[in-house]
Amino acid sequence: MKEEVLTVKDLAISFQTFSGKLQAIRGLSFNLYQGETLAIVGESGSGKTVTARSIIGLLSKNSMIESGQVIFKNNDLLKYTNKQMEAIRGNQIAMIFQDPMTALNPTLSIGRQITEVLEKKRKMSRKDAVDEAINLLDLCGLANPKERMKQYPHEFSGGQRQRIVIAIALAGDPEILIADEPTTALDVTIQAQIIELLKKIQKEKQMTIIFITHDLGVVANVADRVAVMYAGKIVEIGSVDDIYYHPQHPYTWGLLSSMPTPDSKGSLYAIPGTPPDLLNPPEGDAFAFRNEYSLAIDFVKQPPLFEVRQGHYAATWLLHPKAPAITVPEPIQKRYEHFELKLKRGEIQ
Repeated sequence: MKEEVLTVKDLAISFQTFSGKLQAIRGLSFNLYQGETLAIVGESGSGKTVTARSIIGLLSKNSMIESGQVIFKNNDLLKYTNKQMEAIRGNQIAMIFQDPMTALNPTLSIGRQITEVLEKKRKMSRKDAVDEAINLLDLCGLANPKERMKQYPHEFSGGQRQRIVIAIALAGDPEILIADEPTTALDVTIQAQIIELLKKIQKEKQMTIIFITHDLGVVANVADRVAVMYAGKIVEIGSVDDIYYHPQHPYTWGLLSSMPTPDSKGSLYAIPGTPPDLLNPPEGDAFAFRNEYSLAIDFVKQPPLFEVRQGHYAATWLLHPKAPAITVPEPIQKRYEHFELKLKRGEIQ
């Protein structure tokens, strides 16, 4: 069994706003294993980025950690001071941000921005830092890295800037890399290139990655496990095969049904309604008012995470032994059949 490198336990985070206390993360727990890519998926506002920022200690001043732990190397990072986190941030846990243009300093050459990290985090000499920066840009697929070291962010395309941001994140030689929607601002072709780059880097450096996205389709070929978030909670977590071919939560069904496929005709499915107001979270299942399969209990009591199979859990009362049988959507039923076929062939353990 793979070694756990990070454990998040019962994390609850709120934000003080002009309208009141917004409960952004509500009892979040998951484990991260050595060398894996864990994708965290969900609609905007589900808490994905807040989760990532809490791990690396970059929450805003109006945030409050209500409860929970983030265990890394037997220490709770939530108890660390900002000064202590500086020793973790960058050279043990690094983060790639969503917009590469705002992540880069427009007044410094890209070479200086990378060498600065190498000199500070890895204590390299100026000459060694320059050589390593060129190697990192080459690893990240930037052509003519030596010549481009002297250029500034505005001289690069969006895809090239994202490669530079990845090179900066790698400069500290981190054990865990958090990629927060790294492909959202890019076109489809460049998205695919960045994903392939992350896969290549993980293989070469045996790195552990948390990949955050709102698009299930983006992570199909990059993730080992997928955690589906909704309203500050994980509602389903499992392997890629579990989530794509044997999903159990109605929210996951909705996300998968809204993905375009080669067979898609006409308009795509859209999950009805909107996410709940986390200033006043519902007592029961937060997805109940958007869920056409809701049971009476969904409106009064939050469901626990039921185990579907080893490593696959879903928080829905439909998995309770006394829940009525339902007819799942046709696209999801086809996925079930594909999953069962793969199980029968021994392609899934």
